[in-house]
Amino acid sequence: MNDIRIKTVAKQLPKYAKATADIIPFVELWLGDREERFRRKVIKIFEGAAVDKRYSIMDPEEVFTATSFEDKNAIYAREVKKLGSQVLTKALKNAAWKAKSLDFIITVSCTGIMIPSLDAYLINTLNLRDDVVRLPVTEMGCAAGISGLIYAENFLRANPGKRAAVVAVESPTATFQLNDYSMANMVSAAIFGDGAACVLLSSKKGTTGPKIVGSEMFHFPDSTHLMGFDLTNFGLKMILDPSVPQAISDNFEHIVHPFLAKMGSSIAQVDHLIFHPGGKKIVQTVESLFGELGKDIDETREVLRQYGNMSSATVLYVLERFMEQDIKKGEQGLMLSFGPGFSAQRVLLEW
Repeated sequence: MNDIRIKTVAKQLPKYAKATADIIPFVELWLGDREERFRRKVIKIFEGAAVDKRYSIMDPEEVFTATSFEDKNAIYAREVKKLGSQVLTKALKNAAWKAKSLDFIITVSCTGIMIPSLDAYLINTLNLRDDVVRLPVTEMGCAAGISGLIYAENFLRANPGKRAAVVAVESPTATFQLNDYSMANMVSAAIFGDGAACVLLSSKKGTTGPKIVGSEMFHFPDSTHLMGFDLTNFGLKMILDPSVPQAISDNFEHIVHPFLAKMGSSIAQVDHLIFHPGGKKIVQTVESLFGELGKDIDETREVLRQYGNMSSATVLYVLERFMEQDIKKGEQGLMLSFGPGFSAQRVLLEW
């Protein structure tokens, strides 16, 4: 069986950035006509979200201004093209690969609507080959960074000697709803930020980087209500059920152990946890479950603190942190993310 290796990971941040402390005055202004108890509760959510800073494709004044779905989506479309081009260019430079050497391009985004999808624009901007195979992944939410890796792995397993790029670009701030005072909107506003990431993979002999041992998806039965978006006249309205951490906890044994056993491994053999930081509560839930097994998710917590949850791109920021470390040959890393469906995506890496 041919080896699939991750050659490099790159990230790209939008130009606007604000510390959480500097965003709170905007939140107070936004909630000015709400009752004081509610306002205090929302401020506490922001202060306790374990996010110190977040980046955005719009400045805060724009985010907190009532614009139409059409206007916000136009900003999204304009900016994701820029971020996607920048992050793919950066990754290709890191790998010393030519753009025309790519055989497969997967673009991942759920925070706006574009037809044609981002990959079509990247083909033109970076002058990719005219026979490059493209796959847009649009409705898998936070899980889609790993979904993209799984699709790339499947393509490369079937096609030895090829190269693939996974480009995730997300702008949750483009989905922020000014007229939605639900707790789901408050929590998502407190934890989400914008960002882009790119992973380059190859099934060519001689490629360096961690090897993908295997991957799988896990679908929670009858759980489509837990997470997603409702498409309204005002845009994409967040669905975020408070029972998500409990659903993860209840299914944890089924998500982790059978998968690792199938891959000829076990949690004892996994040295590194490359976990998507959905939010503070999900991080705490997973940390307690893995903590019992003697593992930590420090890198995950740090990515949440520095950038917030950037939906599908976030787990790739965690992966980048591990790619920059001097990891010994033979050590394993478990990638794990959760998203609408409700589903868990898993990839086992070996250095």
